[in-house]
Amino acid sequence: MRLRCPFLLLLSAMMPLKSLSMGFGEIHHADHAADADTIVELAELSVAAIKSGSNILDRPVAASVVTPSQLRRLNIVGMKQVSEIAPNFYIPDYGSRMTSSIYVRGMGARIDQPVVGLNVDNVPVLNKDNYDFDLVDIENIEVIRGAQSTLYGRNAMAGVINISTLSPLRFQGVRLMAEGANGGTVRASASAYGMLLPEKLGMSLSGYYSHTDGFYRNAFTGRLIDGSDSGMLRWKTSWVVSPTVTAENMASLTISRQGGYPYESVELGDIAHNDTCFYRRTSVMDGLTVNARLGSLTLSSVTSMQWIDDNMTLDQDFRPEDYFTLTQKRTEWALTEDLIARMRRGAWKGMTGLFGFYRSTDMWAPVTFKDYGIQQLIESHRNQANPYYPIRWDDRSFVLDSRFDQSNYGGAFYHQSDFTLGDFRIEAGLRLDIEHVVLDYHSTANTSYTTYDATTDPATVYNRQTVAIDDADRLKSTFVELLPRLAVMYSPAATPFNAWVNLSKGYKAGGYNTQMFSDVMQQRLRGELGMSIAYSVDDIISYKPEKSWNVELGARYVMPDARGEASLTAFYIDCRDQQLTTFPSGVTTGRIMTNAGRSRSFGVEASASYRIADPLRARVAYGLADARFVTYIQGNESFHGKRIPYAPANTLFVSLDYSRPLRSSIIDHVDVTAACRGVGNIYWDDANLYRQPFYATADASVSLSRRQFTLTLWGENVTSTRYATFYFVSIGNHFVQRARPARWGATLRCTF
Repeated sequence: MRLRCPFLLLLSAMMPLKSLSMGFGEIHHADHAADADTIVELAELSVAAIKSGSNILDRPVAASVVTPSQLRRLNIVGMKQVSEIAPNFYIPDYGSRMTSSIYVRGMGARIDQPVVGLNVDNVPVLNKDNYDFDLVDIENIEVIRGAQSTLYGRNAMAGVINISTLSPLRFQGVRLMAEGANGGTVRASASAYGMLLPEKLGMSLSGYYSHTDGFYRNAFTGRLIDGSDSGMLRWKTSWVVSPTVTAENMASLTISRQGGYPYESVELGDIAHNDTCFYRRTSVMDGLTVNARLGSLTLSSVTSMQWIDDNMTLDQDFRPEDYFTLTQKRTEWALTEDLIARMRRGAWKGMTGLFGFYRSTDMWAPVTFKDYGIQQLIESHRNQANPYYPIRWDDRSFVLDSRFDQSNYGGAFYHQSDFTLGDFRIEAGLRLDIEHVVLDYHSTANTSYTTYDATTDPATVYNRQTVAIDDADRLKSTFVELLPRLAVMYSPAATPFNAWVNLSKGYKAGGYNTQMFSDVMQQRLRGELGMSIAYSVDDIISYKPEKSWNVELGARYVMPDARGEASLTAFYIDCRDQQLTTFPSGVTTGRIMTNAGRSRSFGVEASASYRIADPLRARVAYGLADARFVTYIQGNESFHGKRIPYAPANTLFVSLDYSRPLRSSIIDHVDVTAACRGVGNIYWDDANLYRQPFYATADASVSLSRRQFTLTLWGENVTSTRYATFYFVSIGNHFVQRARPARWGATLRCTF
């Protein structure tokens, strides 16, 4: 009976079904009040992002806010669908949920360290591979562009994403959602919000499930290969301990089981691989935020625990032949602590923080060579070099085994002061960031081959040779960085205009190339056979931190009566040691992170929102980024002036929203949205030989509401625009991933 009491208390607390403040899960008329939002009204939504302040749009930064109404209208269910809504903000959809690449202003990375930080209810998500998750009961999303390293530290050199989930103190009730779409797609969610102590203690429990059969078919097996199942449970507790102390805890469990890697051969025009490809991830996160207000001083503590267990297994050659397979199985856990003190004295506000983290990763990454791979990549090359004494591998399958134990830990001290001097606001900050990385690796291979004497007829056995590789070592690196920032904003009193200039330093941590160890092992095998070695562990094991200086000029204008707003930003980025993901030349299979000498990016960003008439609002966001290498030499080839690969030169988002109440006994309210997204050009290689030209897709939705119920009919890429989301070369073969075709569906939402 004792175990059931908390649940009964929660149910009884939810019985009043009332809503506090401006809850976004209220019955339908409240949701439509939010639909009419403008850039000014969005300020009230930023209730959880401690460092960005209560109104991010009053600060000298380039920022965009995605509201719940936009999430619903555009049927946004994952981070990748937020792409393009903010100018120069692009998240490609390829590979699997492990591939969470984000590109902002021409900067980005496909593997390892991200250029954009992600915080969920103030908790920093340390691993980029955990960025791609489904969005349920989101109160708002802040996308801040430009280097934010002074406040957020490592891996925020191009910006920060702050996600705030709905609080039980702001809404009490039940929210339900069910959806069906083509591709065998179904989604469902249920959330319950209630008060255990009136106006003091609230609790919520949310659950989510999603399934899709997929859209890409493997010609070798005849089956769809990109099906997925995912689920989420989130438990949130908000407690007003006293008039000056509040606490909030968010605990979540997410599970993803996904096929994937539908890479199409450019030469043959098909997706055809014989071995299984999948990505599986289970993650747990718990974050506790405590705020205490002591007069003009506010103290905050953000503590988190994060755990990830995932497994990426794929047919690494992506062809029907038996080359090889790769498994990357990882268990990672991390602890973070951020202590923040904020003080206000007259025209001065200050923020001082102390941040620390510890992250431990155990990874097992075996590559299994199979018969055809042994023939083509080992025997044929060796026998061409010495045809008189050819070899044959004794085992037609063997394993190159690699195990890694990596720990990262570090700390930072930071401060930012904010001065208001008449019409001017000055922000000045500095951060000292220290990080230490330790990598223990152990690579082994045990196999054998037989050498034949072909000078005799018939050929006779010359000898048998055992290949035993056992490499182990410990590597250490320490990174120390000072990260300053200075911003000045001009905001005339009683005018809806402000302008700013922002100078900041960005920083992305260095690391180790664990994904190249299979190729290093292959080079070791070549050495055992007396063949030349292209590189060793020392050649490719590590990459340096990436650093940048950023200059930003911006202006923002808000029309009277919140009828519209507009913003314009220009930026210049000077980047040193830019981290680039490359595929080494030859018949290699791994990916390597390397450093370009120097690169630069400059461009503009423009966004606007205007209420054409009471029921009709238009939005537009456009970004231009000219990102090129200044100094980058590979071998004898210079890539000076070439565009940085994978980062789009242009992003475009345009939407038209129609919303009005109806005097009908059947329908209370109707919403219609038409949207267009555009991206390109995207260059796929350092030499700019291959590219995806600019393309545009169209989305549309119609929502019909009746009291607590809303039915949305929606379509994505309704014109079935054909474009590539990814391109690469592996063992000399060219591959591409195509975009998904048109998607159509219906979503029913209920709020009680």
